Amino acid sequence: MKTTVVSSNSLQLTQYGFVNCYLVREDDGFTLIDAGMAGAQKGILAAAASANLPIRRILLTHAHQDHVGSIDALVSSLGSIELAASERSVPLLRHHPDKSLQPGEPNGPIKSIPGIQTPVTRIVAEGDLYGSLRVIDTPGHLPGHQSFLDERDGTLFAGDAVVGVGGLTIAGYGSGFASLMNGFTWDKTLALASARKLTGYKIARFATGHMAVREGGVQVLKAVLAKVKA
Repeated sequence: MKTTVVSSNSLQLTQYGFVNCYLVREDDGFTLIDAGMAGAQKGILAAAASANLPIRRILLTHAHQDHVGSIDALVSSLGSIELAASERSVPLLRHHPDKSLQPGEPNGPIKSIPGIQTPVTRIVAEGDLYGSLRVIDTPGHLPGHQSFLDERDGTLFAGDAVVGVGGLTIAGYGSGFASLMNGFTWDKTLALASARKLTGYKIARFATGHMAVREGGVQVLKAVLAKVKA
């Protein structure tokens, strides 16, 4: 697992050269954002040990298998640890996922959610400050998707609300290699609305679920949005 410095407050951990999770420094240790695919736990634990900080909590952007694959193994190694996610993500994260749509939600396909054994122990909602991270609801790629803005340095941990494949793209609107991500997006219209919502925040860089961190902040996102054919 490759470790890359994102900022003075965070590290990117990359599995298979493509799947990212992040360690965010807080006063008491690390918040781990997402947990990669199955088998990532050894690399995650090694990275935290190399930084001489414990992992204190796990925060999930959404329930897709490449973001939750190592949760159960990590919790087994770490013992009792807080697992935080959106309320809407909870049924999708159950060991037997409940894909039922809620009233008013678009009737799109929900794919690639394996469920986990570990229960969510903390619900985070729009506007909450979770340590140094501001919670932003960004549904579209999946119901309940959230992004997290480190207000200390402007790093947005975007999950798959925006995608770092082939530059910066919007979930569901990728072309070329980035189009591989389109089929896993639940509702393109909501994903686009979430990306537009992000332009209202003080973002310096996008730390996405896939590929390199993208610098340039909101201006880069606005340029991408200007080219999207909805």
